[in-house]
Amino acid sequence: MDCLKKKLKIVLKRLVVNCIVNHSSLILYVVNKLTTKKPASLVGKQKVIFHMDGDAFFVACEVAKNPKLKGLPVVTGEERGIVSALSYEAKALGITRGMPIFTIWKKFPQVLILPGDYLSYAKYSRKMFDIVRRYADEVEEYSIDECFAELTGLDRPLYMTYLEIAERIKKEVNEELGLSVSIGLGPSKVLAKVASKWQKPNGLTEILKNTALEFLRKTPIEKIWGIGPRTSEFLQRRGISTAGDFAKKNQEWIKINLPKPYEVIWLELNCISVMKIDSKPKTDYSSIQKTKTFHPPTNDEVFLLSQLSKHIEDACRKARHYGLTSKKVFFFLKTQGFKYCGCEIKLLTPSDAPEVLISLVDEHFKKIHTKGILYRSAGVVLQELKPESVLQADLFGEGNKTKRFEKIHKQIDSLEKKFGKRLVYLGVTHKALKGKVSSMDTDDLDRDLLFL
Repeated sequence: MDCLKKKLKIVLKRLVVNCIVNHSSLILYVVNKLTTKKPASLVGKQKVIFHMDGDAFFVACEVAKNPKLKGLPVVTGEERGIVSALSYEAKALGITRGMPIFTIWKKFPQVLILPGDYLSYAKYSRKMFDIVRRYADEVEEYSIDECFAELTGLDRPLYMTYLEIAERIKKEVNEELGLSVSIGLGPSKVLAKVASKWQKPNGLTEILKNTALEFLRKTPIEKIWGIGPRTSEFLQRRGISTAGDFAKKNQEWIKINLPKPYEVIWLELNCISVMKIDSKPKTDYSSIQKTKTFHPPTNDEVFLLSQLSKHIEDACRKARHYGLTSKKVFFFLKTQGFKYCGCEIKLLTPSDAPEVLISLVDEHFKKIHTKGILYRSAGVVLQELKPESVLQADLFGEGNKTKRFEKIHKQIDSLEKKFGKRLVYLGVTHKALKGKVSSMDTDDLDRDLLFL
């Protein structure tokens, strides 16, 4: 009975994809699918893993919003002062990620520099993954612009080859969202990721069991997912310069010379699927951003610090919700002329206590605030998020102080769950909450802003 229910679920889901509109055809299709036994060939069948990677994703989202940007050199990251993403046209000029924005202004005046619109990127990400879910039940959202999916056995109910399924997804993402993606198919997650990187942008590559070694011989070992610079150097010193060299090594050699995770990579490169698709919804963040545009613009230091304090409280509340602490905080002001001034601060000890972060922001505020300049928005980004369990005591007692604050805020969090948000807040936040200000507040809109 359970098997029948599962089959019915798959059939009904595929009906939309196959566009069966004639009633008699619909009945025949359902009956056929429910009465057809699962072919023996599917038992122990070679896995088919799908990997999709957005091409220059942040910039692609900006182009999708404003098609006039298509074909132009564009970078994002103005608010952070460094390039966070760039178009292929900008890359052709020699621009790289992490390059200072002032260098772009100076050397590449033709380049369009935009602030990151992370809420918009998250929306495009959700829509992109939803298209994949039209075809596959098991979809893993690996990052904001990457996902894996299990396609094994879906060729029969969809009446398409695996390449045709991938082509269909690629086409729908492009036509519906205006985004370009590169897709890889392989017998394992690692090989699917090799395939998606093979041809970019707008590529589609399939690696089969009998062609895997051919691809791996042409892939440098440092390009393999999960193999970092130190491990690459270690392997290269031992004559392993390509993924093919690594895959051909004896398994016993791998076990003796490398930790367990590298044996998993070795198995995956040898077409043995070990890494499962994790389709559970993500519950963590790579960063958390809070920002607000207010009117009228102001230079009032007290008001601006109050806005930053409010954002820090909200960001820390969200971090605690997911059991995370931040190792780095970035805060910024945006001028009336849409220019960004920001400052990044490294913490001695990871924290999710607003008191700790606000004191640091207050200390560095004058680095970004200029008298006489009107500012229209303020924002905070918590970065390098780590689980609370990594919090350790340090020589100066900062860890102990942070833990005391965190205990207090956990009590406050439990009270707010019962009686509502901002039941208790810091004094410095008061001015930001006092009265009504014409604004665009992104609180709670970015609950699913993952992986940034």
